[in-house]
Amino acid sequence: MSLRAEKVSGLVRELAAEFLAKESDRTSIITVTRANISSNLKEAKIYLSVYPQDSEKVALKFAKRKRSEFRKYAQERMQIKKIPTFDFEIDMGEKNRQRIDKLLNK
Repeated sequence: MSLRAEKVSGLVRELAAEFLAKESDRTSIITVTRANISSNLKEAKIYLSVYPQDSEKVALKFAKRKRSEFRKYAQERMQIKKIPTFDFEIDMGEKNRQRIDKLLNK
């Protein structure tokens, strides 16, 4: 990943965390764990972790429903010509890491 893509990815992660913190109803805790951006900076995938885990589907639907609003939010705060399209996913890597930690602590 190029330096520019890494910087944009970090900025997208921060903006997504701010946006979801403001917009959520706080029935669950939504954490942005990472953001991946394509090399051409046209697509960004934002990975989420949700607590409690049984609220994951609802939180993911909420985030996906707010994509267009997040795009406007990011457009106002990012200083790049073309804003990427955004998609939200549950971070399975983080879920697996938490499960391994739980198993190791037993």
